[in-house]
Amino acid sequence: MVIYHGSNIVVEQPIILQSERMLDFSIGFYTTPIKEQALRWTEQIIRRREPKTQVLSIYDFDSELADRELAIVRYFEPDGEWLDFVSANRMGRGAARPYDIAIGPVANDKVYSVVQFYENGVYDKEEAIKRLKVEKLFIQILFHSEKSLSYLRFTGFEKLGGAK
Repeated sequence: MVIYHGSNIVVEQPIILQSERMLDFSIGFYTTPIKEQALRWTEQIIRRREPKTQVLSIYDFDSELADRELAIVRYFEPDGEWLDFVSANRMGRGAARPYDIAIGPVANDKVYSVVQFYENGVYDKEEAIKRLKVEKLFIQILFHSEKSLSYLRFTGFEKLGGAK
């Protein structure tokens, strides 16, 4: 499976980065099988970092072997389990069980406002899920453990220019 990592630099050797921000699936190396989503990530990153260059690093992910050998958390849609998982990670509580890879919808800024309303008790789970299902959600793949990174093979990159 071809997957992408959007950044401002070429990432030939992915690593698990500790983040100051609380993210959907916790710490790790974030990728997506959707090129359009990776391009959006480059745009967000170059607003915050130097150099102001958009780069897509491209990998082959041996998903079949990973399925057999790793602990993978998979969400096909924004359901109650996904909502609890994202909320726990974004609040710094982490997952209830260990995992190597997490795959599922991205809680972008628009979606995250629904998640925040859920966390703050404004929406119950049913209302939050109803609101999430009308959004176009992209897929992310998080490599959460060092072992999981060995299932990636860097195949190249595309340099897309810089900030406009």
